[in-house]
Amino acid sequence: MSLAFAPKFTSLLTGSLLAAVIGCSSFSFNMAEASTTGFRQAVAEMAWEDDAVAAYYRQNNYEPLWTADTPAATARRSALMLALQEASQHGLPDMSARAADLLAQMSNIRSTRDLGAVEVALSRALVDYGTDLQTGLIDDPSRVDEGIVREKHKVDATAFLRGMESNRPYAFLQSLVPASPQYRELLREKLRLEQLQAAGGWGATVPESKIEPGDTGAAVIALRNRLIAMSYLEPTAARSYDVAIEDAVRRFQSDHGLTVDGVAGEGTLKELNRPVTDRIKSVLVAMERERWLSPELGARHILVNQTDFPAKIVDNGEVTFVTRSVIGRNSHDRRSPEFSDEMEHMVVNPSWYVPRSIITKEYLPKLQSNPNSNSHIEITDSRGRVVDRNSVDFSQFTARSFPFSMRQPPSRGNALGLVKFMFPNKYHIYLHDTPAKSLFGREVRAYSHGCIRLQKPFEFAYALLARQSDDPKGYFQSILSTGRETKVELETKVPVHIIYRTAFISEDGHAEFRRDVYGRDAKIWAALERAGVALPGVQG
Repeated sequence: MSLAFAPKFTSLLTGSLLAAVIGCSSFSFNMAEASTTGFRQAVAEMAWEDDAVAAYYRQNNYEPLWTADTPAATARRSALMLALQEASQHGLPDMSARAADLLAQMSNIRSTRDLGAVEVALSRALVDYGTDLQTGLIDDPSRVDEGIVREKHKVDATAFLRGMESNRPYAFLQSLVPASPQYRELLREKLRLEQLQAAGGWGATVPESKIEPGDTGAAVIALRNRLIAMSYLEPTAARSYDVAIEDAVRRFQSDHGLTVDGVAGEGTLKELNRPVTDRIKSVLVAMERERWLSPELGARHILVNQTDFPAKIVDNGEVTFVTRSVIGRNSHDRRSPEFSDEMEHMVVNPSWYVPRSIITKEYLPKLQSNPNSNSHIEITDSRGRVVDRNSVDFSQFTARSFPFSMRQPPSRGNALGLVKFMFPNKYHIYLHDTPAKSLFGREVRAYSHGCIRLQKPFEFAYALLARQSDDPKGYFQSILSTGRETKVELETKVPVHIIYRTAFISEDGHAEFRRDVYGRDAKIWAALERAGVALPGVQG
């Protein structure tokens, strides 16, 4: 069979790739005169370093996927070239240069070995593109930040090549785009923000001083214009901070996780003045994070977005319960990690078994100063027996040699409150009640030792138990009233996803943004830039 690559691409490509193809000289290579064994040997030799590609060719007896002189192979090549050209639309590095290199390689085939090299190069390009698109650019997120302990879902890269065997290669490549509603809506928001940025962004910033209802002057006009540009306010010539501007500020505050008071204070103005490029970065990072998640979150699952501070129960894509939460304090040993697991049970009237790190860092120094400090917490030995504090010289111990454990018995003042929700994990993270209710009124709620505190833990329990009890409230309260520590199994385990999104699409379909509480998104963006991701119009 003869190969004349360049003419077959001209009707299927546009822009710079089309120009590259037209500029190539056509070269015909007669496979009938070549050794089929030689082609297979070349493919085997070129593919061995890539497990997925090598496995595919072993399975199909080293038959060509891309380099046959058939309409089907031509369509595959063209579909792949188009996908590579559009990779940056998904927040991936620009792959148009790689596409151009592949075209050049195709136009310079002079031997069977060259043909095998092109075959494998096209397969590798597909595997790289599909893997990055479905699982993300960053191979190990924990290397970017130790708090990102998420295990990325795996893909069968050989399935990408098998999928291209279909007679609809364009449709197959489209099917590789993550199917989650969040990803699709984030992609839409990315395109909207890029168009806005190309048109000049949101205009002049607002002087960062407090602006309140009733105020007048240049700062109010700047605030008015900024809100109009951001579509929070209908066009108006108002020169005073009137009701319409106040309502617009409230909507902006709600969409950005700020205290909704209608006053443009320092925090509100700081978020209002962020450039469009900051928001594009947040969206690109959110898309990368979305690629890390398993496509199957669970028909019923629990979702905690650390930057937004809620805990939600989601049933078949609909939020059926939501409560405020408190996450870990922003210090190196208290930040809540990001991961997924399965909730197995709850403990009503829990004891608090104090983590070793808290014992040695916080309680041991206090015990050394005063053996009776924190007397509401029991000190126990290796057999669980309560230790008489006055019989121990705590000054003899270091953080490493301290031989005791500590436990706070069930009570309303217990650090875990009256119920905790367990998805056993090596990070010792769980959801729980708390006696410190005042923290739920704060704008930024990062105060715990790492676990997730819930504002409405009882209602959360009722919602979980509703699947296995006709009277979940009565059932829960009957156990609570005993005062005894009681384990309640969930008949069906519930997936838990602790995520971190500074950009997300709300239930009513519009984009919301949050502050980078732990600075993790800044690190991810830096890693994406190193991998070749660039903002529109910015060269890497």
